[in-house]
Parts: sequence; structure tokens; C-alpha cells
Amino acid sequence: MTSLHFCSTRMAAWSRLACLGSLSRTRRGLSIFSSTSPSNWTKVVSDAEKIVGYPTSFMSLRCLLSDELSNVAMHVRKLVGTKHPLLNTARGFVYDSKHNLQMRGLVVLLMSKAAGPSSTSSDVLLPDMVSGIYPSQRNLAEITELIHTAFLVHRGIVNLKEWTYSDGPLKDLQFGNKMAILSGDFLLANACTGLAQLNNTKVVELISSAIGDLVQGVYHESSISTEEGNLSLASWEDQTFLSHGALLAKSCQAAMELARHDAEAQLLAYRYGKHLALGHKLNSDLQPFQKSGSDSAVFSLDSAPVVFHRLIVGHERWLHQLQQTQNIAKQTGYSKLRRLIKTESGVSQAADLCTYHGTKALEAIRRFPASEARSALENIASAVMKF
Repeated sequence: MTSLHFCSTRMAAWSRLACLGSLSRTRRGLSIFSSTSPSNWTKVVSDAEKIVGYPTSFMSLRCLLSDELSNVAMHVRKLVGTKHPLLNTARGFVYDSKHNLQMRGLVVLLMSKAAGPSSTSSDVLLPDMVSGIYPSQRNLAEITELIHTAFLVHRGIVNLKEWTYSDGPLKDLQFGNKMAILSGDFLLANACTGLAQLNNTKVVELISSAIGDLVQGVYHESSISTEEGNLSLASWEDQTFLSHGALLAKSCQAAMELARHDAEAQLLAYRYGKHLALGHKLNSDLQPFQKSGSDSAVFSLDSAPVVFHRLIVGHERWLHQLQQTQNIAKQTGYSKLRRLIKTESGVSQAADLCTYHGTKALEAIRRFPASEARSALENIASAVMKF
């Protein structure tokens, strides 16, 4: 099986899953590296981008400014005035630095620079390095971002069974779903083509398996109902890694493979990516419970503080609390539910788990030689532990 066909098979499964059904809006969580502490996070990112040579917000412009996506952008304008989530995703590409959609590519580039060339690498390859990073590693960073962007676009499919008149005309939302599927497929197809051009079967296998993990993670999110009490801490961690951590972890490992680093370096890079992604997801889950002025914010019933809280109070009491906070239309009152959750220790336990993953990421990156790139990765890991 060719590498392009192998990746395309994953893409087809992903696209079919997107078509079969989308998630409820209150449960959909987009894992973008958005600002947790605007001033601090923006400085960490800005300093890191200087190290790798250019802002990663322009990383995939070659694809995003293509004729095909220019046509997509023209059609997406029809969604203005509706509440289709594809609009918010598209807006994110030109958003300010407080919401960094493309942090994964930056981490891959920093990891590549921190590790440097392998002792087994040929001297012939060294002149190709720019700012201490091989061209193939830069291409990998772009591929990682394209895959993640495709994932975000596909996640922007609206469940039309929940449609209301306030969301906008039904035909416009149906059109938006078609555009989300087609544009996401286009981005993923470009990623698969670029992946095949790397001419490294192990890297193709790693990234293809990460795409498979994303598919499996979305499937688990669709099939698990926290209201019925089926989500344990173990299943939450597995699901979160699949849908939020696998791509970054395996991309960091693939960057080491492209530079011909040994298995130990690849494992350390994998661990850093894994724990950083999990730490960031926990940090994001904690924001509605720890940020000032977030009393009216909607949060996912699959988020870590909610999962910890449900395990503390037990299934029966959790169902009773949900019923207490629902109105006549069976809509959850998030302000009241947030107050109930904060009376127990679920929030603090989620914060402890976030600190654990951040510390594990620091332990992994500190095994690499001291450098500016390593310091930047340490700062990013430290930033996810600040609430």
C-alpha cells in the first residue's frame, strides 16, 4: 500500500464520521492553543516564533491562499448572519495573537531545533538546515497544522436535529455543513500529499495513526454520555489523548525520525508532546471555573472538573444536580451547575492533574541539550500550569 493511499484511507474514515453525525454544541470542545493568560502566553509564543525563524501563523498560507480555498471563502460568506460554527473557525485564521490556532507547528519546529542534527546524520544534509531545522521538519510542521485545521473544520458540522429558528435559515446551515466537509477534506488531502512527499514510511505511519486516533477520539466523544454517568476518569484520559494529544505527540516523534535521532530521543519528544497537549486541555477545561467574569460561560459536561466532580458525588447525586439546574425546556443552567461543582474538590483535582502533566513535559524536554529552543519549550510547558 502506498503512503498516500494509506493516509487517504484514514481521511475517508474521518470524513464519513463527520457526515454521520456531529456533536452537540455544548459538548463540542475545540482544542486550539488559545490564550490562557493573554499577556504571558502571547509573550511566550512571540519569543518562541523568533527562535524558529518566522511566525507560524503564516505556516500554511500556501494552502490557505490557493484558488480552491479562495472559492470556499466566497461561499462561506453566505453563512454570515447564521450561527454556523464554520464561521468562527474561519475567523480564527485571521484572529489576533491571543488565540493561536497554529501552536502545534511551532512546538514541532522548536522540538526539531532543540534536538538539532543527529550524530548519525550525513554532513551532506547540514547545509540544508535553516535556523537549525531541516526543510523536511518544517514541512512536517505545516502538515501537522493542516491536519489539525481540517479537524477543526470538520468539527464545525452542526447537528441539524438541534436546529432552531434563531440559528439562521435551515438551508444555510445545511450548506455550511457541506462546505465544512468539503473544505476539511481538501485540507486533509493536501496534508496527505505533503506527507507522502517526505519519503519516510515511519513518519507516514506515525502521522496516519494520529489521524486514526483523531477519528477514534471523536467517535468516543459521540458515543459517551456523561449525563448517563458512563465517563470514568480512565476513559476521559484515553479519549482526551486520542482527540487532543496524539497528533502533537506523534508529530514531535516524527520530527526526531526525520533527523534520524535514536529511539530514546523519539520517546522523549513523544512524551513532551503528549503531556503538553493533555496539560493544555486540562488548563482549557479549568478556565470557566477559575477565570473571573466567567459565571455565564458555557462549559462541556465532558470537561475534567465535571468528570472529577461526578466521581466524587456519585452517579445518583450527579443526575439529581443536573435535574436541579435544568429549566422547563431541559436546558442546563450553567451558572448554577458551576456553583455546585465548585463546592466539591473536582476543580482542584483537575488543577493537580494539569500540574502533573506540565511537570512531566518539563522532565522530558530537560533531557535535551540546553538551548534557546529548549528554554522556549520549557516556557510553553510552564505556561499551561498557570491558571
